[in-house]
Amino acid sequence: MLRIGVILLGLLPGVALAQPLTRDQKVRNDRAKVEAQGFWIYNDLAKGFAAANETGKPMLVVFRCIPCHECVKLDDELVDQDPVISPLLKKFVCVRVVSTNGLDLSLFQFDTDQSFAAFMLNADGVVYGRFGTRSHRTEWLGDVSLPGLAKALEGALELHAGYPKNKSMLAGKRGAAPEFARPEQYPALKGKYSSKLDYAGNVVKSCIHCHQIGDAQREYYRTRKQPIPEAVLFPYPHPKSIGLILDPKERATVLRVEPESPAARAGFQRGDVLARLAGQSLLSIADVQWVLHNTPAQGGAVQAEVRRNGQPQQVTLTLPAGWRQAGDLGWRSTSWGLRRMATGGLMLEELSVAERTKAGIPEDGMALRVKHVGQYGPHAAAKQAGFRVGDVLVEFDGRTDLKRETDVLAHGVTNRKTGERLAATVLRAGKRVSLMLPMQE
Repeated sequence: MLRIGVILLGLLPGVALAQPLTRDQKVRNDRAKVEAQGFWIYNDLAKGFAAANETGKPMLVVFRCIPCHECVKLDDELVDQDPVISPLLKKFVCVRVVSTNGLDLSLFQFDTDQSFAAFMLNADGVVYGRFGTRSHRTEWLGDVSLPGLAKALEGALELHAGYPKNKSMLAGKRGAAPEFARPEQYPALKGKYSSKLDYAGNVVKSCIHCHQIGDAQREYYRTRKQPIPEAVLFPYPHPKSIGLILDPKERATVLRVEPESPAARAGFQRGDVLARLAGQSLLSIADVQWVLHNTPAQGGAVQAEVRRNGQPQQVTLTLPAGWRQAGDLGWRSTSWGLRRMATGGLMLEELSVAERTKAGIPEDGMALRVKHVGQYGPHAAAKQAGFRVGDVLVEFDGRTDLKRETDVLAHGVTNRKTGERLAATVLRAGKRVSLMLPMQE
């Protein structure tokens, strides 16, 4: 699940420091604290939309997991310490969403592998922009910051001041209808969850976490024996996957451009301020990701308007076919499900140059060491097939050019169907060992 705003995780009165709170207690305490403070509307989007209609204010809807200690750090600073953000928040109707049960997926579309995501929108559902991105399992400082959030909020207020005259230019900030309107309607979740949290029972087990939406979406295609579409497998491409490193303290400002990347070939330069991308105004890195997410997997030209040394410039970003696959799947929560599907529970890591040389593997050859072998259920399929920790995968389904774990996972779920078995070769104690690996749902 995902959430927002003011979360101060502490201990209940009288509870010793040696007795940490259970997750259930943390969730219930969070609700009690936020509702007692009365600033954020807690997990009630309908109430938020009504308040925005009544006051004429824009909405800030934040999704954030509880308990997620990395995001707690951001929230505590946001509310208690930052003198810029606090007054900005008062100009919004602020809604804290703590689960995705019943969520309108035609409106709230975001990278579900995140643990913090924010929407700034009008009371009629028009999206001004998004905030929140992630490219690592635990580190987030290179992707989001308090100054960056302040800039995004200021940008949303500017768009709100110009609304509805600017409504047509905001149309692209809302996506196409998803496979299912609400998370609990996906086959993998249907019957297991309802549209609301169960505070009368086990509130934690009743929650649909954000990453479960991504899991359910991938399983929807997998169980139908269909390839997982690239846009589903590689969602919300990070700008750095195309060589564009943006400053997390700004709306969308270039820190550097990686050589020989699509961004370099397009002519982006350090200091460029991205004003528009594909015609859309940008409030944060997340808005750049939104545009990239909606760019076809087969690539094409994306027009950008930048301000360079104060002057407007037009830049054409040309993305080649398969451009999404430069992204990394390994950090994502949903990679665990992909490992079940494509590698039977294996976790793989690349050999270093020295290790590759010692093993006699050419520089352009495949060399992925088995870091972990799943032990239970479907994640033990590789173990049952004979794979061991320390094996070096050098061939997978006849391919020797799959250099990353991401490449192996993508190949398995796009080129092989559930129930098929594929050949794999590993190096073990200097010898080549042939194994057969089952593909799973």
